[in-house]
Amino acid sequence: MRLINDIIVHCSDSPDDLDIGAKEIKEWHTQKPPLGNGWSDIGYHYIVRLDGTIEKGRLISKAGAHCLGHNAHSIGICYVGGRHDGKKGVDTRTKQQKGAMTKLIYNLIQMYRCDVHGHRDYTKGKTCPNFDAHAEYTNLYRKIIGLPELSPDKPKT
Repeated sequence: MRLINDIIVHCSDSPDDLDIGAKEIKEWHTQKPPLGNGWSDIGYHYIVRLDGTIEKGRLISKAGAHCLGHNAHSIGICYVGGRHDGKKGVDTRTKQQKGAMTKLIYNLIQMYRCDVHGHRDYTKGKTCPNFDAHAEYTNLYRKIIGLPELSPDKPKT
């Protein structure tokens, strides 16, 4: 088994009403350019659909293709969405997606004892996954490894 030290969260950068899953994203990733990336497989390990269904992508035992320079030791999770009314960079997660992602990430942290970040934390100019994944999930990580939870920042007045 490979060493896992990070979970990296992504969005599919698709309209929030486009119900796609691992099959469609795999097609995008494996088609030859200019239509796709020309990869051998889907880049993510998990896809979270609009209804909260979690679909498996690339095997965890294989490095992903989702965050340049960080694939060897990470797990890639992608939620479907990221665009609304033609606008990119929008957190479009449904209530079902948020719940499913929290459960999935909790279970992965328990198994691998790893922290969580967003793609945007590693790639300058990216907004993906369009929310601060590290801030949202850091207390899950801290709880599992036995550190006290962090208090949310007080709003600036």
